[in-house]
Amino acid sequence: MADTQFDLVVIGAGPGGYVAAIRASQLGMRVAVVEKRKTLGGTCLNVGCIPSKALLHASEVFHHAAHGMADLGVEVGAPTLNLPKMMAHKDATVKSNVEGVAFLFKKNKIDGIQGTGKILAAGKVEVTNDAGEVQVLETKNIVIATGSDVAGIPGVAVDIDEKIIVSSTGGIALDKVPAKMVVVGGGVIGLELGSVWSRLGAKVAVVEYLDTILGGMDGEVSKQFARMLTKQGMELKLGAKVTKVEKGADSITAHIEDEKGGKQTITADRMISAVGVVGNIENLGLEALGVKTDRGCIVIDGLCRTNVKGLYAIGDVAGPPMLAHKAEHEGVICVEAIKGLHPHPMDKTMIPGCTYCHPQIASVGLTEAKAKAAGHEIKVGRFPFVANGKAVALGEDSGLAKTIFDAKTGKLLGAHLVGPEVTELIQGFVVAMNLETTEEELMHTVFPHPTISEVMKESVLDAYGKALNA
Repeated sequence: MADTQFDLVVIGAGPGGYVAAIRASQLGMRVAVVEKRKTLGGTCLNVGCIPSKALLHASEVFHHAAHGMADLGVEVGAPTLNLPKMMAHKDATVKSNVEGVAFLFKKNKIDGIQGTGKILAAGKVEVTNDAGEVQVLETKNIVIATGSDVAGIPGVAVDIDEKIIVSSTGGIALDKVPAKMVVVGGGVIGLELGSVWSRLGAKVAVVEYLDTILGGMDGEVSKQFARMLTKQGMELKLGAKVTKVEKGADSITAHIEDEKGGKQTITADRMISAVGVVGNIENLGLEALGVKTDRGCIVIDGLCRTNVKGLYAIGDVAGPPMLAHKAEHEGVICVEAIKGLHPHPMDKTMIPGCTYCHPQIASVGLTEAKAKAAGHEIKVGRFPFVANGKAVALGEDSGLAKTIFDAKTGKLLGAHLVGPEVTELIQGFVVAMNLETTEEELMHTVFPHPTISEVMKESVLDAYGKALNA
């Protein structure tokens, strides 16, 4: 295979990589994307965000049919689970999204090259395909978008075979509903996958090292959500760590120690290891180039530049928050900086985070504790979903909308929601923060009635003692 000349080579075809490539093509660059998988879309589209959401939706419908429809006067009897068909829906969803990315590559004349990329020097990327064939791409700029991989359980040797002990990849592909499941990690991935299998009938225990689930989330919202999950039947073991895992022929036994030194064991059919992810920085040639890294991630500035000229990094490999939409936005910033368009540097306080359990959780900006720690005098507004007419009509009246303002300036510092469809509502607060909207402007905004979105305005009103419906 002959060497090829490009303006930009992107290593990794996940959300960050393919968005960067598309934007670069729009700006007139000749672009190649190197991807070790045989399919485009990275972890997110293939075994992460997209398939997990397909299963979360399907399992929620199943659970609602079994437990919620009768209250609405719709009596259908006990639903029957067809797990292979549910998995087929997940797979079809993945296939559609992956094909969509392939279409975008063709539309934008992007060269997709299957193989493993390694940076030989500034402007040179070696690609080795599955057949062992090697070609060298020459380019003016390189963007590393290699994403992340699952982290191991600290201090514990665990054989993740993706059958009995599984990562998030195996957690969306089980061939039967386990009677009992242990989930190690009370973050977004662990709680979402635990929710899927809990809804389908598994008895799920979540073991979390911290004394709260969703570390980094506003404490008040996190505690309320923990109570909701417990009410749904999930067992939360907080302030606890797994010290040993024994795998049987078709089961596991987890040895657990709490923060007070108390010990116990849990035997289950399956275990999901979901303690987090680490950046994919190995075998890229970074050490030879002198690329700075920190705690397993590549160090970049606000425009995604590394310390090596012409070399950029975006997405999970460039550090937290490890979210697809953060990677996509970094991809655009990075490419526009290469082109000299002077994009705004990434402001991580404006990146929303979402959890797709039931109810959903969404957040942006500072938590109440972090706002106080930063020295802000604050005003906090809270509004319960039980006081929202649309939520009550839907039978989805559990939850809370919480807003945090700087008391002196009226600046919106953060918003944190737990309730129905809040992963859609949060973008309203994200836009408001980006536009530097004040509390006065939010209070004078007319929200449609009856909608769930009214909780947003009411939480703002409550921060200033003006709530109308609670």
